[in-house]
Amino acid sequence: MISGETLVDDELSLAAEGHESEGTPTWAWPVLLVIAALSALAYGWGIEQAPLEPYYEAAVRSMSTSWHDFFYGAFDPAGTITLDKLPGAFWLQALSVRIFGFHTWAIVLPQVIAGVLAIIFLFRAVERLMGTWAGLVSASLLALSPATVALNRGNISDTDMVLFLVLAANSVSAAIVTGRLRSLIFAAVWVGLAFQTKMVEAWLVLPGMGLAYVLGSTRPITMKLRQLLVAGLVAVVASLAWMTVVTAIPQSSRPYIDGSQQDSLFEQVFVYNGFGRFGNDTPVQELFGQGFGGKGLSELVTGPPPGWNRLFTGDVGRDTGFLLPAALVVGVAGFFTNRRSRSFSVLWTGWLITLVVVFSFGTTLNSYYTAALSPPVAAILGAGTVRLWRAFRRADGQADPRHARLVGLGALVLIVGSVLYELWLAYQHGTTTPRWLWPLAAVLGGLALVLLVSASLPRVGRMLGIGAVVVGLAALIVVPATGSALLANDKEGFADTPFESKNVATTNDFLLAPRLNRTSIAKVFEGLQHGAPYLMAVQSSAVASVFIDATGQEVLPIGGFSGTIPSPTLEQLQSDIREGRFHVVLLLGKNHDPRLVWIRSHCHGLGGVLAMCTPADAPSA
Repeated sequence: MISGETLVDDELSLAAEGHESEGTPTWAWPVLLVIAALSALAYGWGIEQAPLEPYYEAAVRSMSTSWHDFFYGAFDPAGTITLDKLPGAFWLQALSVRIFGFHTWAIVLPQVIAGVLAIIFLFRAVERLMGTWAGLVSASLLALSPATVALNRGNISDTDMVLFLVLAANSVSAAIVTGRLRSLIFAAVWVGLAFQTKMVEAWLVLPGMGLAYVLGSTRPITMKLRQLLVAGLVAVVASLAWMTVVTAIPQSSRPYIDGSQQDSLFEQVFVYNGFGRFGNDTPVQELFGQGFGGKGLSELVTGPPPGWNRLFTGDVGRDTGFLLPAALVVGVAGFFTNRRSRSFSVLWTGWLITLVVVFSFGTTLNSYYTAALSPPVAAILGAGTVRLWRAFRRADGQADPRHARLVGLGALVLIVGSVLYELWLAYQHGTTTPRWLWPLAAVLGGLALVLLVSASLPRVGRMLGIGAVVVGLAALIVVPATGSALLANDKEGFADTPFESKNVATTNDFLLAPRLNRTSIAKVFEGLQHGAPYLMAVQSSAVASVFIDATGQEVLPIGGFSGTIPSPTLEQLQSDIREGRFHVVLLLGKNHDPRLVWIRSHCHGLGGVLAMCTPADAPSA
């Protein structure tokens, strides 16, 4: 009779040698479902009280009321201008709102589902190449990632991008095993869908995926290159199809493209949201440049300044930096293994290193961006855990005790160093770090040290090796897991970080004010509407979102998100005033914009920041 321990050992050995297992064992599915259920609970717990991003929330409300607005990703109910992003992720949210009504939970529901699916498909992607145990550890690490928990409790498009990229990695892993072009084409389609949600960022993983297939597949090199060429073309077509269709539609028949000075989707995607993010002012900085906030607030919103250590310190580091150094070390070490493990490392470490470089030196880094690092971090450390166990198992059989001692020493340094780094990070300017965390982490770290040293000695028992791996993993994840639990328990949102500083908490409270306050403010302007179809006009979609979110009425955004976009033109504004579409204009910022200068000089002032316009103020030429 074959014992349970033998089955576990065989599975781990198979994974460590780089062979695909004979399907998923029956016992693994309940474990995976428990992980998925707990993650869904963390993402959805008290979600009605978690704040949403008002700009996207308002756009989803607009898109849910009209198929015209839905298709184009229009920001405002009248469909005068689009979002300054592609609308892929917000289509899902708008459909949910259209079905269930405009509720916070209806907006977040697709995010919760996407987050759970990402965990399930990460398990499958890792299992294909490294075995079931590696897949389960990876799924657990993704579920415990603070950046992932915070992101999936909001309405940000990164949630869907992460899911689609994990699906693409799963398809690439299948292609490595089977050599089938079909799997590569599926991967290309998933990347194309990821492009619809986060644009150019989705393409950053393509080189690593292509190289992983070249290194991992046993097909002839010429065949692999032809397959990659076909898949690359499919990825481009899937990415640009919607943009091309919308570009072919006459400008007079669609909303103006926000983020573009020339009403161009390609400018929006590749300049405003692409290469323009390096070395130039971001849209948020342009908005604050119009006088909507101070320099200090701008710096808090756009994140710490670019630099090599940007992801490893402060509030950004507390999102996903806890495990990042360990993942980078383990990922690079994976290059020096067998063919299957090497392709696995190239796939996930390529994803990780590429985004680490881009996030470190891009102009803006919102904390929730770092959730895109969580899948490769989880995959790399999940596979690394299996490799560690394999080294100790060899020591038990006396196959290679020197290898076990070397790996054990490396794991010891990595785990102890990581625990010390995590504690420093958690307590660095953090205001919500529990006092009991450091002794718990210290005890686990010390126990891991003892067990790892003992397991590296000759002729150790199997159970000691298992204990060393389990306790070492527990020591590694106790700090980020605590952070994730606190995020869910405290009903925090997408912009929050575990153990966050007072500055971040204050900024979030200011920018993400409760909806009740917005509704009360909106009622004041409804009293000044005087029968006009639009509630009012205001510079910047960011400001307009507060009132669209609260009322669902049209608030004409002047200048798009940044307040600098040439839509509507002065002539269009004059025509709207002449036809009585709106009467009230909210004048915030420095008001150097010619359109607002004209309004201030021709309409009647109502106390400094308000102007009342009548058709007589804009007579025909």
